Amino acid sequence: MLDDDLALPITVTDLKQWVYCPRIFYYQACLPDVRPVTYKMQAGVEAGRAEEGREERRSLRAYGLTEGEREFNVPLRSKQLGLRGEVDMVITTGEEVIPVDYKLSRIPGPHFQLQVAAYGLMLEEMRRVSVRRGFLYSIPDRRAEQVNIDRRMRDKLSKALEAMRRIVEHEEMPAPTANLRKCVACEFRRFCNDVL
Repeated sequence: MLDDDLALPITVTDLKQWVYCPRIFYYQACLPDVRPVTYKMQAGVEAGRAEEGREERRSLRAYGLTEGEREFNVPLRSKQLGLRGEVDMVITTGEEVIPVDYKLSRIPGPHFQLQVAAYGLMLEEMRRVSVRRGFLYSIPDRRAEQVNIDRRMRDKLSKALEAMRRIVEHEEMPAPTANLRKCVACEFRRFCNDVL
């Protein structure tokens, strides 16, 4: 683990998991040696890497752009947010910097949207630019959905990070997700005896 990783213990993946179900983040942060790696996790990583090659060959039309430079697997750090991560792609045009995250999902849920917003805010800090939007790219659908990085999204990110820091500091288990259907395929299902 790098010194930077110790100084910035929360990752963007943690943030995504927090929004999906706070307990997943709790288990990862407070019991880091128990997390199983699932097929779905591995498949998502592999699909994202494979998408890179296709992305290099296609136009930027899916993002509503005619030109721009692409960077892949861009590491990001934010001391201000206390957050680190790696975004799949960054598109830089003459006017803007846009984070893009590939997903093996057809439905871009709020946990994915907040993840893109976090990448945008980290890009703002690191590159000293204003980031107004990002994209979730659905690999199965070959379609990009815009995520607006507005005041509402920034506030939501700030509140989530504050709650996550409290969990790490106090090692207190949060309530489970309100949508118990998520629990059926969860790799931590056997830990949550109070919901199943």
